[in-house]
Amino acid sequence: MKYLIAVLGLLVVFALSFVASNDKRKIRYRPLVIMIILQIILGYVLLNTVLGTVLIKGFSGIFEKLLVYAGEGVNFVFGGIANEGQAPFFLGVLLPIIFISALIGILQYFRILPFIIRYIGLVLSKVNGMGKLESYNAVASAILGQSEVFISVKKQIGLLPKHRLYTLCASAMSTVSMSIVGAYMTMIDPKYVVTALVLNLFGGFIIASILNPYKVTKEEDELVVQDEEKQSFFEMLGEYIMDGFKVAITVAAMLIGFVALIALINGIFDGIFGISFQELLGYIFAPFAFVMGVPWKEAVEAGSIMATKMVSNEFVAMLELGKHTALSARTTGIVSVFLVSFANFSSIGIIAGAVKGLHEKQGNVVARFGLKLLYGATLVSVLSAIIAGLFL
Repeated sequence: MKYLIAVLGLLVVFALSFVASNDKRKIRYRPLVIMIILQIILGYVLLNTVLGTVLIKGFSGIFEKLLVYAGEGVNFVFGGIANEGQAPFFLGVLLPIIFISALIGILQYFRILPFIIRYIGLVLSKVNGMGKLESYNAVASAILGQSEVFISVKKQIGLLPKHRLYTLCASAMSTVSMSIVGAYMTMIDPKYVVTALVLNLFGGFIIASILNPYKVTKEEDELVVQDEEKQSFFEMLGEYIMDGFKVAITVAAMLIGFVALIALINGIFDGIFGISFQELLGYIFAPFAFVMGVPWKEAVEAGSIMATKMVSNEFVAMLELGKHTALSARTTGIVSVFLVSFANFSSIGIIAGAVKGLHEKQGNVVARFGLKLLYGATLVSVLSAIIAGLFL
């Protein structure tokens, strides 16, 4: 039964992608089929094999250790604020982002990350049929973050046509920054975080190549990566530490605002209609949850969490998922994979602002196709969740 639902889900995702396609005649089906097969293979390996278990344990083990080390710094500054045995969300989940950001800065400074990103991107470009720039950008987005990645390719931003700019922005919205992966792992099972990271990488190309098909000529297929301004080691370290702090504070502020607003809206809807806003959204998103593989009896609950992620952000939705302890393991896994991306309304502003800061005209272009960006990135999350559901 789950395989029939998965097939139905895939048909729905591809139908929604084809309907919104810029030019159906330009779609290249061979790379699409290859990437879908790769997604299925990778999903099976990560969720159903000993090798996948070892890889996920190794990856999550690294982040567990990093979070322990980050805790040393947090405890030094804030020790004694929390009650014995308690770890407030801000201290235990958000502030460790500062330490992870510092590590990313060190790997960038010694040219380790640029080397990895460039060559993984080169391999991907052979598989996905897209340009080197698009492939580099997808890998870089998953490590550097959805706004920082554009700085590394700022020399080309002003020269890109609208269709290529869309793919770059869609990749940024479909992935998540490595600096906050550790935070996700404290809220949902690490195996779903790792699985989503891998599946979204290919899913972004699959959906973009249907929604926004084009061919990059040899003359256009150039990758010019902007070297960061030369700094001393400690200048760089201080900058990345402050960047991590800004991310932590920004996420905290967004959580305070969104959680409070959702509570307010829920109260208003409950008072007027006798049903909360989140419950209402749950009914709207229930069909999508069902085609992702969620049992119908849990589809409304799952749909409510999915909708929460779209109208607020993934942190709020992950906290909400943690409250639904009665959900089956299968539903929890499918929804968890769906939540690991930046596909929400606030990301439209973040990405458009990041591009506008580098090139005002292109920033305005991004703002105009913002809703289509969210549409595509959400389909990527649905696709990844369907693939994961095959093996849960």
